[in-house]
Amino acid sequence: MRRTKTIYSSFFVLHFSIFLLFSIGVKGQINTDHMMMVGRNALYFKDFVLSIQYFNQVINAKPYLYEPYFFRGLAKFYLDDFGGAESDCTQAIDRNPFVADCYQVRALSRMRQGNFDGAISDPENEGIWHNMALCYGHTERFDEAIGVLDTLHHIAPKYTPALTIRAQVNIQRRDTVAAYADIAESMKVDKYNSAAYSMRATLYMQQERYAEAEEDLTYAIHLMPSSNDYINRALARYHQQNLRGAMSDYDIAIDMDANSFLGHYNRGLLRAQVGDNNRAIEDFDFVISREPDNTIAVFNRALLRMQTGDYEGAEADFTAVLTEYPKFLYGYECRAEVRDRLGKRKLAEEDRIVLLKAQLASWGGGDTRQDDDEEDEGEESDVRRKSDRNVKKYKRLVIADDDLALEGNEYASEYRGKVQNRNIHVEMLPLYVATCYERSSGLPRSIAYHHDLDALNRNGGLPRPLIVTASESPLTEEQIAFHFADINEQTRLIAQSAAGDGEEDGIASTTPQTAVHWFARGLDFYLVQDLISAIADYSSAIAADGSLWVAYFNRAVARYKQAQIEGRNDDAQEFMGGAGAADNTSVGTGYTSYQLCLADLGKVIDLAPDFAYAWYNRANIHAMMHDYNAAIADYNEVIAMNPSFAEAYYNRGLARLFLGQNEQGTRDLSKAGELGLYGAYNLIKRFGE
Repeated sequence: MRRTKTIYSSFFVLHFSIFLLFSIGVKGQINTDHMMMVGRNALYFKDFVLSIQYFNQVINAKPYLYEPYFFRGLAKFYLDDFGGAESDCTQAIDRNPFVADCYQVRALSRMRQGNFDGAISDPENEGIWHNMALCYGHTERFDEAIGVLDTLHHIAPKYTPALTIRAQVNIQRRDTVAAYADIAESMKVDKYNSAAYSMRATLYMQQERYAEAEEDLTYAIHLMPSSNDYINRALARYHQQNLRGAMSDYDIAIDMDANSFLGHYNRGLLRAQVGDNNRAIEDFDFVISREPDNTIAVFNRALLRMQTGDYEGAEADFTAVLTEYPKFLYGYECRAEVRDRLGKRKLAEEDRIVLLKAQLASWGGGDTRQDDDEEDEGEESDVRRKSDRNVKKYKRLVIADDDLALEGNEYASEYRGKVQNRNIHVEMLPLYVATCYERSSGLPRSIAYHHDLDALNRNGGLPRPLIVTASESPLTEEQIAFHFADINEQTRLIAQSAAGDGEEDGIASTTPQTAVHWFARGLDFYLVQDLISAIADYSSAIAADGSLWVAYFNRAVARYKQAQIEGRNDDAQEFMGGAGAADNTSVGTGYTSYQLCLADLGKVIDLAPDFAYAWYNRANIHAMMHDYNAAIADYNEVIAMNPSFAEAYYNRGLARLFLGQNEQGTRDLSKAGELGLYGAYNLIKRFGE
């Protein structure tokens, strides 16, 4: 018994010393290597605000290092603080001018601020060639952009963005033959490059080959569903008189991007055409809320309000339009009708006098131009540019202003650092964890519940209630401060337990309540991305109370994440591929850690066999180890317990595809899509070929 207590006491000493790393803030006294490691962990898992706090501490202690400036700059870049990112990268370059990634992030930051000349001035590598071409394109230096892209294509012939950007530049130069050639070559290199099909559809639209454009956009949507492609396909369908199909595409586009201007505006026009006036008004309300000075949208809403009997609202809208366009005669005609219905006879007559004077002037040979933005007689297009404010074109669908004539095909969409999102990664969906915060996905999800977790929450020993989620949310500054403070509080409670509560030897016994304090502090460490300390605290919780299965569950997740960290390439280029992107660590680098994860999850299943998330996590670990048959067996158990577990269908589908069981795998992916994981449809299409 004495030996057990001594070992347990040593756990306390170890963890208290680890905690001191966070408590000591005096310059030079912190463990900067540990801080850098935890800061990079936070950056890797997209906890950008938290990572900045760690890098600040390293900079305060050792301001001569370049790495904390670079990684802090990268975190700021992902937070859209482009000025701060540029400044930090400059600081990093001043300390070490031989790291290419510092120049690349600085160039990206300058581009996002519109400083394209400044971005061009940075040294060259493959990423800088890419960015330089974008800068030349933005500044309409097309010949120089083509030269850079030719060089990039020579350096990296399999790098398809070079071809699609070159096609884009050729479209801007009106060289459609060269653009078609670039697109065709891009498709040969990567037939799953959705951007190439979207761009070819652009050319077809310009040539009024709407059926072919629709076909390409349909295929692009199968490869990579995007709001822009749905909007563009809606336009192609509209030109083919397929109003129902166009309306459906606008609905989907807005579901995917609720802030789509073109989606709301054009859907409003189509709803008005089919008499769905109230919902059309909702769309124009949205447009006007975003652009209060969009007079054409105000005029369309005025017409709809008149149709629905909202005469006061219609009069206000017509008045706003006529204030902007005092020679728009149709506006006076409409307002006169509305004023008649409101009983404002005198005001209605004033509007009609304006119309009469205009008519008399035309008969007398006077100036017949009654609209400041008179429409050309020969113009027969049924679309208008977004910047075209000719109110007489109020019935026309809107397209983007760029020469590509479609939404979304702008140079900015090709920024390096976003490119990886253009292809669906074939990877398992992430593990579940018991934590305090969840990122909203916008999709309905069942609430994860287990009676043991509910009892633990009601016990009051945890600082925040536990939830089980696979969609973890980065911490806010307030949450970060709370959990650092709670590390201090839980350490105090652990120390109090170690004092023995009056025991003569001064060493605490291993009690369930003590285990909760160890678990709570482990969760705090986990949330601030100190995985090593979290694992140690979870182990202490298990030593104090072997029945606390949630500690096994979370220790497995922490060990899995630590295996990811240890298995990644230890350089900044990985972060440039997308901080936080899921990385299936190879079996070789993570095999031992994965075995420990399996042991922990097996213990959870022994203690709580009805906890489906333990089976799901164990299935994921089996899949990471390429043991797909074992993974499928565990996914089967999950689905038997919860037939609506979408992620289990998705991952089981992938496991079956990896085993060559395409039919069964496709069925699972279809079910996952039916349950709300729409990315499954992309995989069905790709594996179907």
